[in-house]
Order: sequence, then structure tokens, then C-alpha cells
Amino acid sequence: MIFDSHMHTKFSADSQMSAAEALARASELNLGVVFTEHFDYALELDGKSFTFDAAAYMNEYANLRGDTLRLGVEVGLREYARAANVEFLTQAAFDFVIGSIHLVDDMDIYYPDYYANKDKATAYGKYFAQMAAEVALADFDALGHIDYICRAAPYDNPEIDYPTFSAQIDAVLKIVVERGKALELNTRRFYSPRAIAELVPVYKKYRDLGGRYVTIGSDAHKVGAIGNYFDRALDFAAELDLTPVTFCRRRLEKF
Repeated sequence: MIFDSHMHTKFSADSQMSAAEALARASELNLGVVFTEHFDYALELDGKSFTFDAAAYMNEYANLRGDTLRLGVEVGLREYARAANVEFLTQAAFDFVIGSIHLVDDMDIYYPDYYANKDKATAYGKYFAQMAAEVALADFDALGHIDYICRAAPYDNPEIDYPTFSAQIDAVLKIVVERGKALELNTRRFYSPRAIAELVPVYKKYRDLGGRYVTIGSDAHKVGAIGNYFDRALDFAAELDLTPVTFCRRRLEKF
């Protein structure tokens, strides 16, 4: 069974999706799912904390957990949160841990303040530098949405631009491969042929360095996004000879 290994339910501050809604839609699509709730230590937006109670999460979904539902977490990677992340991951037996960069210099890169008075080289350079520093140390199973910064960057060309940033991206990929971690194929931006094309050299380099495994995730916060563009992601993985996987009890499973 193919798994959508990245989605958020009501335990994430930016989602109201219920488990029942998510599982019903996934069943229609013949998908397994992994809930990956946000844990971004000390991040609050609009009065909402991007953390959750791990015990309450596990208890509420315990009877649903099984062959088609795994319980994971998306951990925000930054220096300030390192100790808190380590402690949080001891609180429950998660199936899967995504490590993601959402804040750079403790600023949320989804909002304009991060980009103020920065050209693209500076903004993206800091993003990839932090990513390299954190993936070298963090406990995670797959590196999440390497192109996350492209979602909100205000530049004329917000794409990842591998030729320009290849040295910094390669530094990240080498660490991911050396540590035996997977790379996520996040389908949030797979509506765009250009976004897909820009990712090709990144994932090709991952493969050339010895990387073999990708998780596929819609990053759904609403029912309608579950499984979006999975056909494109599966074709992408096949063309680059990468193997789609998911995780159960922190162990890799091939589809």
C-alpha cells in the first residue's frame, strides 16, 4: 500500500482536520496515512502554539493506529529547539519523524519579515546553512520539503535554483546520505511543472551520492489535499530510480 506520509490533523495548530475525515478520504484513495503533527518548539502564531501533548495524541488515536495509520511528528529543526526536540521524542513511541526547517534565525520563513532587506542569495543561503547544521545533529527519519522556502519567498524566481545553490544543497544531501536518512518528496507544489523540474537535479544528486529512499507526503491540512499529485511523485521517483518508503516504529518500510 502507498502511504501519504505527511499530514496534519487537529493536533497541529494550523489544522482542524479530524482523524475520521482523513481516514475516510485515504480509504477512498486506497492510501495508508501517517499523521505528522507539528512540533515547533516555542513557536506561537495568532495565539496558537505549534506544539502538542504527545501522550494525548497517542491516547486519542491509539485505537485507530494499525496497518493503514501510523502516528508521527514533524519536528522543526533549529538550534534553539535542539534540547526540546530531543526531550519531546522520548515522550511517545512515534512511527515516523520528519525533520523540517520552518524558521531561520528564529524567524518564520512563511512570512515577509524574514525576507526584508535580504536578496535571494542571502535568504536561501541562510536556509540551507541552517539545514546542514541541523540535519547533522537531529534525530529524524526523513528530511522534509527541501523546497519549503519556495512557497512564500517574494523573489521573481522563488524556485530552489540548484545551479546557484548546488554547493550548499550538496552539503545537506551528503549529510542526509551519510546518516542513512530518507528525503521527502513533498507534493504540495507538484501542481507546478516548473517546481517539479527544479527538484530533478536535487534528487538526482541525492541518488548519485548514494541516497535511495524517499517518503511521499501531501502535507495535507485539509481533506481535499490528501494524496494530491501522488501520480506525479511516483513517476518522479521511478524516473530517478528512487524507492518510495514509509516508516513504522521508526523502521523503514518499502511500499
